[in-house]
Amino acid sequence: MRKDLGLILAVLAGLVLAFWSEQPPRPLAPDAPATVFSAGRAMADVTQMAARPHPTGSPANAAVRDYLVGRMTALGLNPQVQSAAGVRRVDRYPGPETFVLGGQVQNIVGVLPGRDRAAPALAIMAHYDSVPGSPGAADDAAGVASALEIVRLLKLQGTPARDVIVLITDGEEGGLLGAQAFFDQHPLAKRIGYLLNMETRGGGGRVQMFQTAANNGQDVDLLARGARHPLASSLTVFIYKKMPNDTDFTVSDKAGVQGLNYAFIGRQFDYHSPTSTPANLSQGALQHMGEEVLGVARLAAFEPSLPGRGPDKTYSNIGPWLVAYPPMVGWGLLAVAAGLLGWAVARARKAGTFVLMDVAQGLGAGLYLIAASVTFLRLARRATGAGFGFIEQRHLLAQAVRWEVALALVAFGVMTYAAASLGRGRGRFAAAGLAFAAGLACSAFGGWDPVGLGAGIAAAVAAFLSFARPAGVPGAWTGGLALALLAAIGMQAAAPTTAFLFAWPILLASALAAATGLGAGKSPWRLPILIVGGALGLAWILPYGHALYLGLDLPELLTIAIWLSALVLWPLIQSDGDSPRPRALAIGLLAAGFIAVAVVRFAPVWSERHPQTSVVQFVIDHDAAKAWRVSTSPKLDPWSAQALGPAKPALRELPPLTRKPAWATPAPMIDGSAPAISRTVGPDGRQGLSLQGPGARVAFIRLRANAPLADVRLAGQPVTILDQPGRWTVIRWVGADQVTLDWTTKSPHGALEVQTGWLTDGWPAGAAPLPPRPKTIAPFDLSDSRVDLAHTRLEW
Repeated sequence: MRKDLGLILAVLAGLVLAFWSEQPPRPLAPDAPATVFSAGRAMADVTQMAARPHPTGSPANAAVRDYLVGRMTALGLNPQVQSAAGVRRVDRYPGPETFVLGGQVQNIVGVLPGRDRAAPALAIMAHYDSVPGSPGAADDAAGVASALEIVRLLKLQGTPARDVIVLITDGEEGGLLGAQAFFDQHPLAKRIGYLLNMETRGGGGRVQMFQTAANNGQDVDLLARGARHPLASSLTVFIYKKMPNDTDFTVSDKAGVQGLNYAFIGRQFDYHSPTSTPANLSQGALQHMGEEVLGVARLAAFEPSLPGRGPDKTYSNIGPWLVAYPPMVGWGLLAVAAGLLGWAVARARKAGTFVLMDVAQGLGAGLYLIAASVTFLRLARRATGAGFGFIEQRHLLAQAVRWEVALALVAFGVMTYAAASLGRGRGRFAAAGLAFAAGLACSAFGGWDPVGLGAGIAAAVAAFLSFARPAGVPGAWTGGLALALLAAIGMQAAAPTTAFLFAWPILLASALAAATGLGAGKSPWRLPILIVGGALGLAWILPYGHALYLGLDLPELLTIAIWLSALVLWPLIQSDGDSPRPRALAIGLLAAGFIAVAVVRFAPVWSERHPQTSVVQFVIDHDAAKAWRVSTSPKLDPWSAQALGPAKPALRELPPLTRKPAWATPAPMIDGSAPAISRTVGPDGRQGLSLQGPGARVAFIRLRANAPLADVRLAGQPVTILDQPGRWTVIRWVGADQVTLDWTTKSPHGALEVQTGWLTDGWPAGAAPLPPRPKTIAPFDLSDSRVDLAHTRLEW
């Protein structure tokens, strides 16, 4: 009973500490002292910018631009508007098509002059445009408002050592277009020696410094000195490099500028959503953003020199401290952990509590824990019935706390079941059968799932081999730690900046093992040491699990947090001998977890605060003289089906508006100007294409040539496209109703197929109005708009 109580105390203390560590600071009011960052003051700017959606090229975005010019003028930054075309070819999309993002943007650039005007400058960057349909209070009015408050404080401190460039970009949501235009074309781009970027992917949570440029050793040193309550790790930098996500920092990094990238990602339901309003923005997150960036900005602005390039460092925060060291130190930490574990084994053997066979069983139990965690977490995700995708996942994001609790119950259930089965023995058939059944059940939701079945089979095999006889805690814990130590050595060899994630918990667990005789010592301090050590380990591990939960819709990755938690809790969770209580507790936790999953699946979640999304458009094909009401939603909700009209919706191809078929019903034609497509020939022999959609804000263009084109320029900017005959190029253009393309060709004859779709914001006046939306349904992204299609073939 004492061990059970100790486990409860350790888990509760770890949860409390982890929860406390994840809370952003208290926001300061507008009347806070003028020398400190105040979220209350920054909120005044957020409220002005996020009064309504303001995508690039919209009148609302022009109003935000004018407001920011006024604010920056009042701060003495002498702002200038850079009106330019930004063009980016994007190669990360799969498939046979080439993708280009472009648009007409208006960046706002101001300068706080420094003492040495020729020194490399510090840039503070954020973007002011929002996605269509979202006010963008977090993404990225929060970043812009933070930048303004930060530069006010820098100015209050005195004249900085170098210029501070305030770069407020446009077109980030359209594809990093403003940043691309600035670093390609603006003369100040060459003067930037360091850059701090602020972004968000949600509406709350603590701010994380999640990205650096390569060779970040001195960047990490700067962060450690300037951060107040840092949240950062070299693991996130490593993972982010492998992800397809981008921010404006991607462009500055590619341009060779060092710096740090910050974001908060809590309350993800509000990301790119109509609910991203000032009222729903966490002012604590805004306070944390400002405080963290301000601390680093002060050092970068006022110190004699900016950070240079240095070898990458391994780093992570422990509470309010950032611990950083050269990656090679990781080998030393693993050696110390191995030494402590060896000493613990020697003590246990001397005490007669160590059985070698138990080590093999403990290693097998670790493998079971990994495979079973993947199986049960995958089953839980599929059992929710929510599809995979940005829109489909919103059903889970609307009940994010409930869903995370469900996963936590399943996770602790798997952990305690593995430990109970190992300690009691004689449970290999039950454990193997349960894992195999869970693996099979994965295919009952959403179709055949070989991954879930494979993990279930692997768990069943591990259970059959490991749970045949009772194992003692000393040997079993040794086997689990040995398995984790092998994994950490592999990480240290393959990706040394990530190995701390395993090395630190292993070091803690090995120290606990050495201090407690592998959990079986006779000291009266054994249980208190295990409780305190387990709680501290959980307090550090669980925030990483929470970050994985927030960052990726892959609950299977939580297996890492489960495995690491088991390392520091194992002596408390492994059952003693024939006690049935731990296994009954494990089954109860798993049952509670899947009951919570059922609630997640069937509970009504849509409300005015968390509305369901709808995307409805009126599409006109001018060549075919036909019109449709269209929805690009994966599944039609009842309101969207009603909005499409009395006819039964059917899936229809509508290039270039959509890559996949969309739901459509025929509609009466309405009046309106057709898009114009014309070919031009310049005096130098260059051929060109002029495309225009009167009054439109977004263009979707699809092109294919039967002869290779060279020196292609989109709106005057060079871009490598149409050099392979027969290959489609897809262009998404924002911010203007006209775009030009010109090129040269060595072929005297050729043809260019052109498909265009021009989007105009707002439901067309000539169409039958949409039915009133319930408060539980909201327009999303490009909804409630008109799209004019035109197609042609040009020959020469």
